[in-house]
Amino acid sequence: MYSFNKDIGNLGESIAEEYLTKMGYIVLEKNFRSKFGEIDIIGKDGNYIAFIEVKARYGSLYGTPAESITTLKQNKIYKTAQLYIMKKRIAKFNFRFDVIEVILNTKNNDHSIRLIKDAFQI
Repeated sequence: MYSFNKDIGNLGESIAEEYLTKMGYIVLEKNFRSKFGEIDIIGKDGNYIAFIEVKARYGSLYGTPAESITTLKQNKIYKTAQLYIMKKRIAKFNFRFDVIEVILNTKNNDHSIRLIKDAFQI
């Protein structure tokens, strides 16, 4: 099951990256890891540095993908973002936490995307 979930995650991240680029984001980093966790995509959107969590699912039987981002996960993303900000010395920017939901279709290769800007705050 892990391999299947990882494959879905990788596909979702590829779709999200392409979508963000079309929306005018500049992708700065992908899969930034720290001892606290991982941020899927870090991108620049105008005057903001966005820390983006990508959630991909086949359907929403168990809720929307964004609903699966728990407070614990948000805290891990936040701590990882703090580390990234210090490491890159970019404290002068505005920051936000975005979420991209990718709903995959089991019948064909079609998908839908929903970008939630400023999805959560810590």
